[in-house]
This record gives sequence, C-alpha cells and structure tokens, in this order.
Amino acid sequence: MKIATWNINGVKARIDSLLHWLREASPDIVCLQEIKTVDDLFPRLEIEALGYNVATHGQKGFNGVAILSKFRFDEVNRGLPGNDADEQARFVEGVFSTKRGVIRVVSLYLPNGNPVGSEKFPYKLEWMQRLERWTRERLELEEPLVLAGDYNVIPEPEDAKNPEAWLGDALFQPESRAAFRRLKNLGMTDALRAVNDRPETYTFWDYQAGAWQKNNGIRIDHILLSPEAADRLRTVRVDKHTRSWEKPSDHVPVVVELDVEAA
Repeated sequence: MKIATWNINGVKARIDSLLHWLREASPDIVCLQEIKTVDDLFPRLEIEALGYNVATHGQKGFNGVAILSKFRFDEVNRGLPGNDADEQARFVEGVFSTKRGVIRVVSLYLPNGNPVGSEKFPYKLEWMQRLERWTRERLELEEPLVLAGDYNVIPEPEDAKNPEAWLGDALFQPESRAAFRRLKNLGMTDALRAVNDRPETYTFWDYQAGAWQKNNGIRIDHILLSPEAADRLRTVRVDKHTRSWEKPSDHVPVVVELDVEAA
C-alpha cells in the first residue's frame, strides 16, 4: 500500500498536476493539504474518474485537507478534537479495512505560526498539544496509524539548506521542534528518516529568491508511523521532480510504501 502526502497549495489551481501525478505515481491513499476550497467545490469528479474515493474537510480560500483513496472509507472523522472554538479545517482521519485489521490515515495541516510574536504562534503550539493528546489515545488501540501532512516544523538543522535563516521563524522555534519531538517520543517513527539520512532532502522550496534553482529547501512534510505501521515500512521516496512542473506547488509529495493489503 502506497500512502502519500502532498500540500497541493490550491487544488483547483493544481488540478492538472495532481491528475498527472496520480496517473504517474498511482498511490493507493493520498493526503492533501491546503486544498483552499469548500467541500462542494472540490474537483471530486475528475479524481473519482481515476478510481479514487474522496473525503474532504474544506474551507473557503485557505487551509483545507482531503484524503483520496482507492479503497472504500469505513469511517471519516473531521476536525482535531479538544477545542470547539477552532474553526480552521486542518485535520481529517480515514479508516480502512485491511486483511490484518484496520489502518488509520490522517491528513493534517499544522498551523504555520508566524509571526512568532502574534497570537498565531500560541495557536500553533496549542494545536500541537491537541495532536499529541489525540495521538496518545489512538496509539492505545494498537493499530497501524499514519499521520501524514504538512507539519510546518523543521525538525533538525539538517532539514534546512540554511538553518540560520530560519532562527526567527515559527517553523524552527525550539518550542515547535520540542512539540514535534514529543509527538515522536510517543512511539511514532519519522518514516523518511528511518530509511534516508542523506543531506539536502527537502520537501518545500519557496517561490521567492530562486529557492528551487538554488536547492534552498526545507523538510516540513512528514509521515509519522505508529509502531504497528512502522513494522510494515518498506520504502519512502520524495517526488522532487514535481517542483519543476509548470505552475507547481511549493511542496512536493512524500510517499511511503507499507506491507499492507486492503481487504
């Protein structure tokens, strides 16, 4: 089973690239972030024509997440619990049957948190605390769990071409990185780093200042696996070539392959 995450940066603006990549890569489950559309306007028909089921948690103009799956959804849960006042669409969970029980896959889009001195940074940390609580509860089920998305966190200095340039940014603050470590320390595995320790492995290049041409990137799109999912990890790849396409997203897909068969 191939499971991917991709911050598409506007699904309607990138629909041609998304459809091309779906045909090219043929992932089984795709977690999209920043779809930037309400549920009713998501380009569902084009994607369903390629054999995918679609679950969205959309929002007008910004945010929004989705899961595309070749397998039928047993269950869909929208929104991260713990704060009824939070109206931002950043979390959707899909549950799927496999020959060895269920697998849970989450598409998540963590808050950016900038500027650090504004209310956006405490919101980022509060969101990460809620995600940690939710993950701890899900881990008690002892089922394969995949948390895939744009975390807006640069975990380590080697995850940035120029880490010193990010010292004042919410993505690289000690509090953000500590929250990411706490999530991992629950027993979650950073799938890419479990198989790839090569330097200059990035998932995001800004549109500005020739970042792509200079490979001035950062790694902020992560797939975390519960122990039951990590035991089935085969490979991980970054589809970096999509960043060079016409009208690209500033993020690229990350794809894991797990030894899982759908029911």
